[in-house]
Amino acid sequence: MKNVKTKLFLTFIFVLSVNFSLFSQAPPDYYTSAYNTKGDDLKEALYEIIKGHVEFPYTSSSTDVWDILKVTDRDPNNSANVILIYSGRSINAAQEYNNGNGWTREHVWAKSRGDFGTSKGAGTDVHHLRPLSASVNSTRSNRSFDNCMTCQDVVDKGFNTGSKIDAFLWTFQPRDEVKGDVARMIFYMATRYEGFNGEPDLQMTNSTPPQTDKAPYHGVLNTLLVWNEEDPVDAFEMNRNNIIFDDYQLNRNPFIDYPEIADHIWGSKMNENWNPTLSVSVLEEDLGRDIMIYPNPSKEEFSIIGFSQNAKVELYDMTGKLLLKETLNSKEDKIAIGHLEGLFIVKVKYDNDQQKNMKLMIN
Repeated sequence: MKNVKTKLFLTFIFVLSVNFSLFSQAPPDYYTSAYNTKGDDLKEALYEIIKGHVEFPYTSSSTDVWDILKVTDRDPNNSANVILIYSGRSINAAQEYNNGNGWTREHVWAKSRGDFGTSKGAGTDVHHLRPLSASVNSTRSNRSFDNCMTCQDVVDKGFNTGSKIDAFLWTFQPRDEVKGDVARMIFYMATRYEGFNGEPDLQMTNSTPPQTDKAPYHGVLNTLLVWNEEDPVDAFEMNRNNIIFDDYQLNRNPFIDYPEIADHIWGSKMNENWNPTLSVSVLEEDLGRDIMIYPNPSKEEFSIIGFSQNAKVELYDMTGKLLLKETLNSKEDKIAIGHLEGLFIVKVKYDNDQQKNMKLMIN
């Protein structure tokens, strides 16, 4: 897994270069009906929020999936190109398929897992459609997502993509930079499609179904939960979510806005109600005495001093939304904050059992 600090630094550079926000742009009350719920009740509440989205055709002379992906997956450094999900390569967006020499459209939830094809609905839902090359599309096929045991590199026109398949198991391991993206797309599909109104009832599993199995199951759940935590949301992913919501489908992927929701539905917090707002008592908690932030106020970056071992740092806005998470060591104490402005809460867990929450002004 690549260094989280590197990813966050690149994220903020990307944000500055194209002038969009890492923050969720959901309306203030978009998720309120799901607050204080857990497990299946939380999943059902989210379904009610995101169902009934605007549907677009797979291929059409009017606005179709090709057109939307050219916007959602545009290369921030070259507006004529799109980024291929499993390799990170930038390719001319105008080269739609082009006899297999251009790019095609990946159903991250494989369309044969539920046998929904490319029909409107699950087959054209852009929240799980991404550009990729035809050869990698063929290699991925309908493999479940999992860490490979006997790994073989996925190569695209001589380029090592960073993605891998297992030599003996029907699984696919995407490159590190998009493991969390893949997990959150799978979570979305399993929540959005519940079997109503002729739609498939998509469900996640910890098994790895064979290639010929068309049952609506996709895996591997436990691995995806880990990827969701290890590969946090970046600006590219949040920007996709905002574009799909604002300009096309008018619904959001909740697991991008609040990645922790997955644990409240399928993971370690299934018995805990989800509520994204931190309480005042938690914000004012002050168990540590020697650790401190400097400078405060800060601009572009801040440092934390006073710990002797590793420190886990989380930055929250005043609504309780987690904005970034990092692990520092005693020799590297700086955190890049880029474009952020306002009052924030910094939660620091350090020296194994110490914790301190501090207010930070960024200007």
